[in-house]
Amino acid sequence: MLRDVTLAYDGRPAVRHLNGSFARGSLTAIVGPNGSGKTTLLKGIAGLLQPASGRIERASFGRGGIAYLPQHAEIERRFPISVIDTVLLGHWRRIGWTRAVTRRLRREAQRAVTAVGLEGFEHRPIETLSAGQFQRVLFARLIVQNAELILLDEPLSTIDWRTAEDLLRLMVGWHREARTVAAVLHDLDQIGAYFPETLLLARECVAWGPTREVLIPPNLRRARQMTDTWSAAAEDRQPIPA
Repeated sequence: MLRDVTLAYDGRPAVRHLNGSFARGSLTAIVGPNGSGKTTLLKGIAGLLQPASGRIERASFGRGGIAYLPQHAEIERRFPISVIDTVLLGHWRRIGWTRAVTRRLRREAQRAVTAVGLEGFEHRPIETLSAGQFQRVLFARLIVQNAELILLDEPLSTIDWRTAEDLLRLMVGWHREARTVAAVLHDLDQIGAYFPETLLLARECVAWGPTREVLIPPNLRRARQMTDTWSAAAEDRQPIPA
């Protein structure tokens, strides 16, 4: 639940006065122009950024908790680790950093690797993978994490269409399992085909609800206009209009 939430960097608001909630078991796309606060919002929900004002009320999500997948640029791929060991990191909530990985947990990781179409890649170093293959590995880690709330920041950028379709089907599968999924996306056709709910953000909420009612031309024009207004004010170092 978001109650009049403002999130800021260096004292400048990136998301402003946001109210609403992601219903349990919902599948929601978060969309908006560049600089509209989408990544900032996910970090706030994940607990990585504290609100400047307002409250983010998180329901109890059991042992699985919250899973957050950041953008590609925030993930280090040069660390010398294999595909299967990367997927096994999804178990850390259960085993911490000191307990050994059991055979059962390793079997779960193996099933996750198979589920994302990477059987046979288990011992490949992650630095040798293509962008699409690496994103499949990260989704396998999410499967192992078994979270009830899954936050995805541009999970389909820089990957091929076949991988995108496979990962979209995984998201739909999580939705059918009554998990709550929120993903930052840009392709409006993909959103219309797969996501029942959409939050259109332009630092403030433009619209939030059924996708067919949110992604309409007047709302999209308003989102662009609002983001341009905020950007111009920031460049001029002028106060943002209340």
